[in-house]
Amino acid sequence: MSVACVLVMASVLTSAASLHVAPDGDDAHPGSADAPFASLERARDAVRALKERAEWPPGGVTVWIHEGVYPRSSSFGLVDADSGTEEAPVVYRAATGEMAALVVGGVEIPASAFEAVTDAAAIDRIDAAARAHVVFAGLDALGVRECGAFPDAFREPPALPELFYNNTRMTLARWPNGDWAEVKRIVESGPAPWRRHASDQPGTIEYDGDRPARWLRAPAVWLHGYWCFDWCAETIRIKAIDPDARHISFVQAHCYGLGSGNPGPRRFYATNLLEELDQPGEYYLDSKSSRLYFWPPGPLDDATIVLSTLADPVITVNDACFVTLQGLTVAACAGNGIEIHAGRACQIAACHVFNTGHNGIVVDGGRDHTVVACDIHDTGTAGLRLSGGDRKTLTPSGHQALNNHLFRVSRRQRTHANHVHLAGVGIRLAHNLIHHAPHQAIGLAGNDHVIEFNEIHHTGMETDDCGACYMGRNPSERGSVLRYNFWHHIGSTRAHGSCAVYFDDGAGGQTVFGNVFHRAAGGHFGAVFSHGGHDNTVNNNVFVECKLALGHAPWNDQRWRDYLDADLWQNNLLKEVDITKPPYTDRYSGLEGFMEFDGQPRHNHAARNVVVDCDAFVRGNWTLTDNWITDDAPGFVDAAAMNFQLREDAPAFKRVPGFEPIPFDKIGLYTDDLRPTLP
Repeated sequence: MSVACVLVMASVLTSAASLHVAPDGDDAHPGSADAPFASLERARDAVRALKERAEWPPGGVTVWIHEGVYPRSSSFGLVDADSGTEEAPVVYRAATGEMAALVVGGVEIPASAFEAVTDAAAIDRIDAAARAHVVFAGLDALGVRECGAFPDAFREPPALPELFYNNTRMTLARWPNGDWAEVKRIVESGPAPWRRHASDQPGTIEYDGDRPARWLRAPAVWLHGYWCFDWCAETIRIKAIDPDARHISFVQAHCYGLGSGNPGPRRFYATNLLEELDQPGEYYLDSKSSRLYFWPPGPLDDATIVLSTLADPVITVNDACFVTLQGLTVAACAGNGIEIHAGRACQIAACHVFNTGHNGIVVDGGRDHTVVACDIHDTGTAGLRLSGGDRKTLTPSGHQALNNHLFRVSRRQRTHANHVHLAGVGIRLAHNLIHHAPHQAIGLAGNDHVIEFNEIHHTGMETDDCGACYMGRNPSERGSVLRYNFWHHIGSTRAHGSCAVYFDDGAGGQTVFGNVFHRAAGGHFGAVFSHGGHDNTVNNNVFVECKLALGHAPWNDQRWRDYLDADLWQNNLLKEVDITKPPYTDRYSGLEGFMEFDGQPRHNHAARNVVVDCDAFVRGNWTLTDNWITDDAPGFVDAAAMNFQLREDAPAFKRVPGFEPIPFDKIGLYTDDLRPTLP
C-alpha cells in the first residue's frame, strides 16, 4: 500500500531510551535502529520488560515507528502496565523526517482480485451503460468472512466495511447520484405522537418518476432521508414498492413519523443498490454472496484499494498514564480511530486521523488528557469526542483539544455527529479550525467548559434548526464560556433557522464574550439564539452582516412549569445532579429558586455588542445595555478580507463604553514544533 507523502514533523519530546519498529523488521530482532521489530505489540512488550527488570530509563522510552503501512486486524492496545511517569513518559511516535507511519484498520485489495462480472443475474441488475465498467472481488478469498448488513433502521451507522481508493472514500451505490429525491406525498406518516397521530402502519410515501421500479429484484433496499425534521436523518429499510401507485412502504416507523416538521420538502436517497452502481467511484457490497462490486474511478493497477474491516478502535489506551501517540497516521477503519479511556495525562499529538467508519478520536474519562495539533477529517461520524470530570461534584477533567484541524466529518451519519462533542466538566477547546459538515460543529453538554480562539465556518450546510455550537434540554449544564471565536458562513439556505450558538430547550447560564459573528444566522434564528432558556450573557461581541444578531423564542409560564414537572427535567435537575444543593447553589447564582418557579421574568442579557450591517438586532426577551447598532464602518482593519480586528482608533471604542479589544489575530491555528505550517 502506498503511503501519503507527508513528512512527520520534529518534536520537543525527547527520551533517554529508544526502540524501533519497521514494516520490514523482525520481532526476533533487538528493536534497535539497525534491527527493528516488526510489530507494535513486540515493541510494547519490550517496554514492559524494561519496567519489570527495573531498568526504566530516567527520561522514559520512545518507540520510533518507521515509515510504511501497519495493517491491523485487531486493536493495538495500551493499558496501565504500559504507563510512563511525568518525568519519564512512554512515547509512540513516527520517525522524524520520514514519510507517514500509516496504521490501517482494513484489508488491501490487489488489482488481481478484481474480475469481470459474468454472473447473468448480477449483469441483469446492473445498468446497461455501466456493465462494461463494473468489476467484482470475492471477499472470502481476501480473508473477509463477514461484511455484515444494515439493520432495519438506524441513525448512527453500523460499523460495516467501506471502500477506499487511493485514500479517498468511495460512494456506496445510490440514487440519485450526489443529490436528493423528494417525497411527492405522505400516504401514511406512521405513528407520530408529537402530532397526536396514532397508527399501526410504519409509514408509506408516494414518489415521482419510475426509478424505484428498478429495485424490485434487489434483496433489500434502504432509504436514507430527512423524513420529518431537518435535524434528524435516518436510514430505513423498504418493505414494499408499488410501481403502479408509486408507493414505498417501510418495515419500521421513523422516530418522528413521516411528514414535514420543518418547512421544505422531505428528502431521501436509496443506498447500497447494485441497480444504482452507475458511475465511477461507486461500489456495492453483497453481504449474502460476500462480493464487492466496483466501478473504479481510475486504473486498478498501481492503485491502493482498501476495504475497512476493523470495527474495534485501531489504537486504544485504557487506564494508562503519561503515554503519548505522536505523528501517526490512522486511517481506513470501520470503527473509531483512536480511543483513550480513564488514565491520566496521555497525549495524542500531531496525528492524522481520517477515513474512519465512526469517530476519529475519543477521550472518555480520566483526567488531563490532551489532543493537540491533529488533523481529523473524513470521519464516518464525529471527529473528536471528549468527556470527563464529575458533574455531581463539578470536578473538572482538565482535558484539552488544542490547535487541531477538523473538517468534512459526519460522512455516514448526517446529523448529530459533530466535529467535536464535549461532555462532563472543565474541558478546554482552543485554537482549532473547524469547518464543513452537514450539521452542527460543536455539541456541548456539561459544565464549565471553555471554548476559545477557534475558527468555525461552513457548518449546518445540509440541515435546519441547528447551531454551529449546540446545547439544550438540561439547565443543570451551566457555566461554559465561549470567547474569542470567529463564527462565519454558518447554515444552509433552508428556511426555518440556523445560528452560530444555539441554547435550546431551556439551556441557560452560559457566557458568550468577545466573539466575531459574520453571516452566521439564517431563517428566524439569530447568530446567538436561545429557545426557552434564560440567564445567558452575550457581551462584547461583534456581529457583521447577520440576518438577526440575537434571537430568543421565550416559553410561556405554563410551558416552563410543564418542563419543570416532566420526568426528563426531574431526572436531569434533581437525580443525576441536584441543583438545589451545593456545589450547584454555590457555583451558579442563577439556580436559586429554579425549581420553585412562580412566574418571575426570564431574560437573557446582552451588553456592549457592536452590530454592523445586520438586518435586525434582537428578537425575544433580552435585557440590553450599551449596544451599538450601525451601518457605518466601525473601524475594522480589512472587512473585505474578513479581518475584523478593530483598529486602535476604531469608532467602536468611543461609541461603546467599556468595549474591550477582541484578539482577532490570535484566533485559529498557530505554528509550533507540532504544527510547523498552516493548512
